[in-house]
Amino acid sequence: MLITKEILLEQVAAQLPGIAARAQASEAQRRPHDESIGALVDAGIMQMLVPKRFGGHELGLDALAGVTRAVSSACLSTGWVTAFYIGHNWMLTKFPEQVQREVWAERPFGLMPIQPSPNVRIKPVRGGYEISGRSSFSSGIMHADWVMIAKAGGADARAFVVPIKDVKVEDVWHMSGMAGTGSNDVITENLFVPEHRSVPAEALFNGTDSIHDNPLYAIPLLPFIYCEVMGVYCGGLEGATAAYQTLMQNKVMTWGGDVLAQKQAVHINLGEAHARSRAAGMLLERLVTDTEVCMRQRQFTLDTRLDLKMRAGYIADLCREAVNAMMSRAGTRSFNLGTPLQRYFRDLNMLATHAFIERDVAFELYGRHRLGLTPNYPLF
Repeated sequence: MLITKEILLEQVAAQLPGIAARAQASEAQRRPHDESIGALVDAGIMQMLVPKRFGGHELGLDALAGVTRAVSSACLSTGWVTAFYIGHNWMLTKFPEQVQREVWAERPFGLMPIQPSPNVRIKPVRGGYEISGRSSFSSGIMHADWVMIAKAGGADARAFVVPIKDVKVEDVWHMSGMAGTGSNDVITENLFVPEHRSVPAEALFNGTDSIHDNPLYAIPLLPFIYCEVMGVYCGGLEGATAAYQTLMQNKVMTWGGDVLAQKQAVHINLGEAHARSRAAGMLLERLVTDTEVCMRQRQFTLDTRLDLKMRAGYIADLCREAVNAMMSRAGTRSFNLGTPLQRYFRDLNMLATHAFIERDVAFELYGRHRLGLTPNYPLF
């Protein structure tokens, strides 16, 4: 059976009520809910970008953005981890064929976190490397079967793929935003990694060579990541907008008994919320389309990469501003931990600070480029 984007979206849609119902529990237990991850695995989405030769669906960036957008509308934490699980299978194609075969030997996907860290120490040894250090913010580690570990920066910067059994996970994830991701620390100590499970960090971040013919696998890392995660932001804003509408539909003012759904100001605010959410979604769709054009042309110039980063930063900031406006108008009871809107509010504000997306850096890089100056930040 040929699996299409539409089929996957239909299968995901059937899981959204359950994912939304478990969102508060995920936050309370500080990790993605087992049932939510299990349901998404059963929906067949994790292998959407895995090459067909390894049993994957080999779909496109539009499928990736569409699925992560849908999941995130129900739960941002689950959507974030889902985006990473799908996207990191794509990242595995940057590694040697032997480790691709190892990871995809028993099923056509792995559940793999990655978080580049300057704290990883690398020692070349016979047949490979010994690595030691701590990697923080490892989203996806709580259901992982493999782990990607990368040293960021330095002449010896490399990335590694290791089985989950070879690392220690330290429970440090006590956060007010994205609490349900369980993005705990990964620790290794003198861990031997064979050569074939490793690539230079430059090949992971900027490599365009691939054993696979599909140009999907020749995209540089950061332009891919924007398509991987921006659906999370936009889907989260859509979920927040729906939650805000439900509040306004049902709320009666404590003092005076006015029904808010009958007030003109509420109508204006709700219309603005929907307009911002719709605009963010349209900007995402154009970002994905333009990235796919560059992908097919196999050309990601400095102009293009800085433009895509600037647009991703703007989308993230738009989502943050939009949810903040809704929260400021939703009333005191909306800060109750049982109210979905406050969770979207906290999650989107945290995500908007992510180092790969952060708006001030994205805007500065683009502004410098427009003035003929060289980039002063490595992530673009």
